[in-house]
Amino acid sequence: MVNSLVTDLLMPLISGIIGTPDFSNLYVVLRNPGGAAYASVKAARDGGAVVLALGLFINAVISFLIVSAALFFVVKMLNRLRRQEEAAPPASPEPTAEVRLLGEIRDLLRR
Repeated sequence: MVNSLVTDLLMPLISGIIGTPDFSNLYVVLRNPGGAAYASVKAARDGGAVVLALGLFINAVISFLIVSAALFFVVKMLNRLRRQEEAAPPASPEPTAEVRLLGEIRDLLRR
């Protein structure tokens, strides 16, 4: 679900703002022994080039931030529910038979 949220919703919005259609192909070739041009990170790595895959890193960071934000909000809600349970006053205990009997005697004496 998080993967779909990132790849299908957030990344197209962010890449539309920045102008890059797909972050996964955003890379820098550090060393290219063959001197060839590559169309993707996978092709560059298969060709033996040393690649700095910035796009894959950006995707991983965005996924991590989304997961951590979702986890933060879940924990925050659980803490709020726990505080509400603690704030509720405990129910008064049922009076003992002795207390009920004394209350009845008091009521009889008032008459």
